[in-house]
Amino acid sequence: MKIIVPMAGRGSRLRPHTLTIPKPLIPIAGKPIVHRLVEDIAGVLNQDIEEIAFIIHESFGKKVEEDLIAIAEKLGSKGTIYYQNEALGTGHAIMCAKESLSGPAVIAYADTLIRADFELDATADSVIWVKQVDQPEAFGVINLNEKNEIIELVEKPKEFVSDLAVIGIYYFKDVAVLKNELQLVLDNNIIHGGEYQINDGIKQMMAKGMKFVPGEVAEWMDCGNKDVTVETNSRMLGFLHNDGEHLVAYDVKLENSTIIPPCYIGENVVLINSTVGPNVSLGNGCHVSDSKIKNSLVQTHSHIKNANLDNAMIGNHAIFDGKFTSISIGDYSVLE
Repeated sequence: MKIIVPMAGRGSRLRPHTLTIPKPLIPIAGKPIVHRLVEDIAGVLNQDIEEIAFIIHESFGKKVEEDLIAIAEKLGSKGTIYYQNEALGTGHAIMCAKESLSGPAVIAYADTLIRADFELDATADSVIWVKQVDQPEAFGVINLNEKNEIIELVEKPKEFVSDLAVIGIYYFKDVAVLKNELQLVLDNNIIHGGEYQINDGIKQMMAKGMKFVPGEVAEWMDCGNKDVTVETNSRMLGFLHNDGEHLVAYDVKLENSTIIPPCYIGENVVLINSTVGPNVSLGNGCHVSDSKIKNSLVQTHSHIKNANLDNAMIGNHAIFDGKFTSISIGDYSVLE
């Protein structure tokens, strides 16, 4: 089994956090989004993962590439890096990894997290993972026949088709079939919305009678912008806490401070005269004093004092004083 992860976009809606690292490497509950994603997929598949192929922009740099290879190796897999240097769509991104497109594979976009527990249908050519939503008109949805097979993908339907939204994770019994269809999409310059889309390859597979079935996830968490990323961090902390995971480093230094679970507290964190939690992630090396923080995500080596934070997201090596009078704020920063 292989996992193919298109992640070429940095994530403009999550600026300024994505100016220095791409969105899929933003930590959720102490672990990068893409790391959690491939772990969760591997858990659902319950199979050995021989390769994880990451499609990135070349500008991400060698450090990011090394981090991604390390993520694959932690799962006992080979890590492979491919480049998509032009934003030409999902179909084009997948084809940038065409050397890895053979055999059974999952394709997953790296800005989403899931919780799921189901078995793959061994008789299906493909499984499209979906989640029941309240406003299907805002999503791409699937249309099912009486056999519970997917017969159509409908983008943002004006009239009700179904309430099962496509979340951007797909399984193919032989991903080489999709590769062949996407090659035809590229060769014939089939473009929708100015881009080459995976859906055009899937629709051609359906037209040839291939069997597509849904795989429904229990939870679908987005990481598209700051607010939903903070919410996803909170939800993930709740899941991990209920799973019994140890989320607070043993070397955290507490001085007249309280941690209200669920929280992720990294290594070498110092808390002085502060209350942290619930639903807070503090990365390695953070220092918090005279503050209250809840429902927030703070990355590594940041210093926070005199603060009362809720629904906050703070990056790496930041300094925040709630009594600030002198400030230095870069591009895309937000104080509300």
